[in-house]
Amino acid sequence: MNRKKVKENCKKVLKIEELSKIIQNLKSKGKKIVHCHGCFDLVHPGHIKHFQSAKKMGDVLVVTVTPDIYVDKGPGRPVFNERLRAESIAALECVDYVAINKWSTAEETLRLLRPDIYVKGQEFRNLQDKTGKIQRESEIVREIGAELRFTQEIVFSSTQLIEKCLKKENTV
Repeated sequence: MNRKKVKENCKKVLKIEELSKIIQNLKSKGKKIVHCHGCFDLVHPGHIKHFQSAKKMGDVLVVTVTPDIYVDKGPGRPVFNERLRAESIAALECVDYVAINKWSTAEETLRLLRPDIYVKGQEFRNLQDKTGKIQRESEIVREIGAELRFTQEIVFSSTQLIEKCLKKENTV
């Protein structure tokens, strides 16, 4: 990737307050804002397809990333720090803006950004997860008058991929 493209991608990574202002402006111009949120520790084909599918649901795709201090996936996680995760996502053509979240969940982020559509992967369709986060996020989506949608793309687990790769690496 050339230096110009790298600089362009870094311009897509904003502070969450800056992103909020940009979204307000875009919404005032009639743009439909789509929001995805997650850890995205190891960006893989499932994430890319999820983002591509989410982008088709509106005009502008924003992605927020869980900050390092709140990643609760176990020891040694996240593998990649929040800045690298944000920049990796920003490098994707389908993603318009990326911000590193300030909170442990997307709840306050949803209230701040007020997207039109909040998108999760199909594995969350039944609104069940062991942390209860998706249930609370669903309530906030209703509270702000947004719509919760789910993509129907291939699902991978970053945690399983990392464990599988690390096991291989350690046995070689």
